[in-house]
Amino acid sequence: MRYALCIEYDGSAFCGWQSQADGGAVQDAVEAALAIIADAPTRVVCAGRTDAGVHALAQIVHFDTLANRPDSAWVRGVNAHLPASVAVRWAQPVADDFHARFSARGRHYRYLLLNRPQRPGLQAGRVGWHHHPLDEGAMARAAALLLGEHDFSAFRSAECQAKSPVKELREARIVRHGDLIVLDFAASAFLHHMVRNIVGALVYVGKGAHPPEWLAELLASRDRRQAAPTFAASGLYFAGVDYDPGWQLNALQCASRKVGAGNTVFFLP
Repeated sequence: MRYALCIEYDGSAFCGWQSQADGGAVQDAVEAALAIIADAPTRVVCAGRTDAGVHALAQIVHFDTLANRPDSAWVRGVNAHLPASVAVRWAQPVADDFHARFSARGRHYRYLLLNRPQRPGLQAGRVGWHHHPLDEGAMARAAALLLGEHDFSAFRSAECQAKSPVKELREARIVRHGDLIVLDFAASAFLHHMVRNIVGALVYVGKGAHPPEWLAELLASRDRRQAAPTFAASGLYFAGVDYDPGWQLNALQCASRKVGAGNTVFFLP
């Protein structure tokens, strides 16, 4: 049987999602916990790999198992064997042809940027930070220039392994909540470091170093060397995945992305 899981995690203590030779990845922790419940080695496939220090509100994975367990075992049972910073949100049986990565039609990221003179204390490791005042209106105007299908080479890391730099950016929403600027992005898929590189460029616009139109110039240049430095991983969250309605996962996704709405600054809607 094939299952889909939704997982949230604090990536601060991990080397990223993907298993590495020396361990320390979120994938390692998840597979070890699943193996205990399944009583057999269990491999997972994720919707989108995250780098060291990057978090997830709703990472989707799938795995296959011959174990006959109640659905609750894949949530409460697995959580009992996971580190405190990783938790399964829900588990759902899916068809054998469902694939967490290849069935995805879109992905969402959220960046939380603390904008105040003092560095974060309580939020350290959970937000990016910039000490000079930022004009979120100018940042929003700049981000809007990236919407649509484009070659995003100017915002792509040198290590990116994607076959094509052409992606469709479907959403770029920027909202301020007091000292916190929330940047939401949705796209068909993302290049390596794409969101963090866009955030870095938007910060340059927000502090007045460049006008909003600079983002369009960077995009057209396709030259990463002309863009701003990659911004910190600590404020980045993998926020969810879009699937065709037939998989019946989108309603669960929507609920996951709205967790903590209102009072929790880490997960503002």
